[in-house]
Amino acid sequence: MSLDKLPDSIHVFERGWLSSNNVLMLGRDDATLVDSGYMIHAEQTLDLVRHALKGRKLDRVVNTHLHSDHCGGNAALQQKYGCTAWIPVSEADNVRDWDEDKLSFKATGQRCPRFSFDGTLSPGDTLAMADLEWQVLGAPGHDAHSLMLFCQNEGILISADALWQNGFGVIFPELDGESGFIEERATLELIASLDARIVIPGHGAVFTDVAAALKRARTRLDFLSGNPVRNAEYAVKVLLKFLLLERQRMPVDQVPALFASLPIVVAASQRYLGKPPEEVAAWTVKQLVRACSARIEDGYLLNDG
Repeated sequence: MSLDKLPDSIHVFERGWLSSNNVLMLGRDDATLVDSGYMIHAEQTLDLVRHALKGRKLDRVVNTHLHSDHCGGNAALQQKYGCTAWIPVSEADNVRDWDEDKLSFKATGQRCPRFSFDGTLSPGDTLAMADLEWQVLGAPGHDAHSLMLFCQNEGILISADALWQNGFGVIFPELDGESGFIEERATLELIASLDARIVIPGHGAVFTDVAAALKRARTRLDFLSGNPVRNAEYAVKVLLKFLLLERQRMPVDQVPALFASLPIVVAASQRYLGKPPEEVAAWTVKQLVRACSARIEDGYLLNDG
């Protein structure tokens, strides 16, 4: 199956950061969107969905996991279409109570408008989307609650952040002292056991060379797990870049206080980086500037690259 051979009923919206990719599934009698992007891109998400629906109604949103870049458009879609939302079963209580600590939004300094849910998904479930049967697969590693969706008949895998063409998402559980490297390795092995001919990742382009992507991912995982400090350093750079992409500019002298207010950064600083969050902030700013991902002008850290 080549990239132009996705069924006509499946539309992939490849998004730039800060949003995850969105996958619109058009069945004969229903329409489902897999993942909804970040909140500041909600209007763009609505426009993309409206254009592809061509007057139809969106019936359901399915979330692979509840990081803000994957579920930040849920509320806007529910308000517009009255659609249902289906989430990983292990996040049900957190969403019902809207516990932002457990949902990771407070920990990362990211935002997500409150939404409701109507159903849950567990590994082993099946669901119909685009008139095809999809298996729900557990995909812990990047996120303990993450799921993937696999259509065996078509060989299509929606991998979320478990596998990209060049890597995978930050292994966040390790930052809090939980296991994540072992789970990510097991998820990669699960993907290798599938007859997946085309992968729709959470970020980046759809791809078909699954074996090559898995090889790169395993090499990356070996590098990070061999010295967990590397995962922590990568994570704090990603977190600051995400916030900078959203805000575009922030006073440099406020970054230390920002880092000190983010529980995930505090945990990574204490557990792996051996310095207080304020010092980690100064190091992270230097790394982004060195990589041409940011620049400093007139006392402000500006998004770049």
